[in-house]
Amino acid sequence: MSGHSHYATIKRQKSANDAVKGKVFSKYARAIQIAVKTGGSPDPNSNYKLRMTIEAARGENMPKENIERAISRAAGDSANIEEVTYEGFGPVGVSVIVEVATDNRNRTAQEMKNFFEKGGGSLAGPGAVSYNFDQKGIILTQKGENPEKTMLTLIDAGAEDVEEVDDGFEVYVTPTQTAAVKEKLESMGIKVTSAKLIMKPKNMQTVSTKEDANKVLNWLEKLEEHEDVQKVFVNLDIPQELVAELS
Repeated sequence: MSGHSHYATIKRQKSANDAVKGKVFSKYARAIQIAVKTGGSPDPNSNYKLRMTIEAARGENMPKENIERAISRAAGDSANIEEVTYEGFGPVGVSVIVEVATDNRNRTAQEMKNFFEKGGGSLAGPGAVSYNFDQKGIILTQKGENPEKTMLTLIDAGAEDVEEVDDGFEVYVTPTQTAAVKEKLESMGIKVTSAKLIMKPKNMQTVSTKEDANKVLNWLEKLEEHEDVQKVFVNLDIPQELVAELS
């Protein structure tokens, strides 16, 4: 959306420091372990979920040895960690999907309920929010020397949709085609920054004031700091003129 910024774009721009990276690596290590367990194999060639999780971790510059350690740990770990998805409404009514990895479903559910309510929102039942999201693969690429030519190449490679952002192009594809399209783009000389699976909002919630934007962003940042939280998807949309004013 021209002249607007989605939460994922803003988050990328704010997550460059080492402290944030350390937390990101820890979350990916846990996500890799879950992908090994739920996918039934430590081999990314036969475990699609693991393959995409590794791709996303590499996109965040997670060291190879960290990735391999997480895979090895999963093979010998008997901990009963499970994935749970929560849906709800955050500050100013934004729709939120939270994917967690937990060894205590009841504890995490209560903590999520409390967190949403403290932010002025509420948890909701299955489907109350997710109907407004589609699962997609997203590939972030650089624009290259000729952005128009790059965009045409992206479309030819199988992109369902392409959005131009400050740091490149966001390329949306069918989830099962994410890895294949990424490899195709790289073979065509396109520089790929990251590739992962997301829940893409169908309809956005636009905030109109700096106060509301900061309120939602600060709440989302704290939500992502929760040790069980793996991914957060939200339909937040911020006009570009507000982005420059955000603290």
